[in-house]
Amino acid sequence: MKIIIFGIGNFGASLSMQLSEMGHEVIAIDKNPDKVEMIKDQVTHTICLDSTNLVALRSLPLRDTDVAIVGIGENEGASILTTANLKTLGVPRVISRSISPTHETVLEAMGIDEILHPEQDAAERLAKKLNLRSAIETFDLDPNHSVVELELPHAFVGKTVVEVDMRKNHNLNIVTVIRKRLKRNLLGINKVAYVAEGVVKPDTRFEEGDILVVFGANTDIQNLCKHQGSKWS
Repeated sequence: MKIIIFGIGNFGASLSMQLSEMGHEVIAIDKNPDKVEMIKDQVTHTICLDSTNLVALRSLPLRDTDVAIVGIGENEGASILTTANLKTLGVPRVISRSISPTHETVLEAMGIDEILHPEQDAAERLAKKLNLRSAIETFDLDPNHSVVELELPHAFVGKTVVEVDMRKNHNLNIVTVIRKRLKRNLLGINKVAYVAEGVVKPDTRFEEGDILVVFGANTDIQNLCKHQGSKWS
């Protein structure tokens, strides 16, 4: 994909670098030359430009862009004006970051359907992670269902998927298993990497340190986590 990201703060810079690492063509834009300089070697392209300037925006390859992301987080006015400019120039898909409820209301009035809440989303995910004591990461699918990464219970070590029978015993489906692997980086140094094992089979055998990725109702996930400290250890 070809992606333009406006605003190279903590959020915008991190998003730009991650998308570039995934192989997407990213143009990261900020009016602060120091921020542009900071990530220029880690992103496909960087440009120092004031995105509130409609004339300046016309110089960008907006017609060839799959998505424009407004990640400006410290200036509501600049975020709103940038978003308005992108809509004016006919960018088909615009995703904007919301800084406050009022900001979100303005974005909605402008017809922006995809609105980001990075701080709120991070807080909600942390709250759920702390509530589910054995959870490593959570991904909400709707208010009642989630995909959750869980530490493998000690009682599962050495057992197969069919022996554990998560669906029968806990009303949950195992999506995959994430396992620690040693990988060598460009400097020849071995580093620990977490690798998904793909679709699990009935005879897949759990190993110490595995991470379970499960799907199900939040109530069933909570019940599973409640028992991990006693029944499973």
